[in-house]
Amino acid sequence: MAIPDHEIEIHAVRSQGAGGQNVNKVSTAVHLRFDVRASSLPQVLKDELSRLHDHRISSDGVITIKAQQFRTQERNREDALTRLRELIQRVATPRKKRKPTTPSKASQNRRIEHKKRQGRLKTLRRTLD
Repeated sequence: MAIPDHEIEIHAVRSQGAGGQNVNKVSTAVHLRFDVRASSLPQVLKDELSRLHDHRISSDGVITIKAQQFRTQERNREDALTRLRELIQRVATPRKKRKPTTPSKASQNRRIEHKKRQGRLKTLRRTLD
C-alpha cells in the first residue's frame, strides 16, 4: 500500500547528542508527521492505528517519528519512512487467534511429583519433639 507524499510532512531539524561541529551546523535529523485521521488509509487501518498504544501516536491521531541515527538527512529520511511503513504494516497484518491449550497428563504428573518431593523434603527439615 502506497501513501501519497502530500500526506506525509517531513521537516529537517538539528540532531541531538554527539557529532561535533556537524551536529551544530547541519540539520540532519528528520521529524516525520503523519495524520492518520486525514489520510487516505482504509478505515479499518485507521481504527487499528488509533487503538494501538504507541508513544509515537498522539491522542489526535498524529504519528510523529524522529530519525537522527545517520549523519545524512537523506538516510534519516529513508529511516523515518521505513519506520512509518513498518508501523502501518504491523497493524495491517491480522493477528493469529490464540488456541487455548491444556497441560498434558505427563506434565501434570511431573508437577504433582515435584510438589510431593518438596513436601517430603520440608518434613525432613522439621525439628523432632
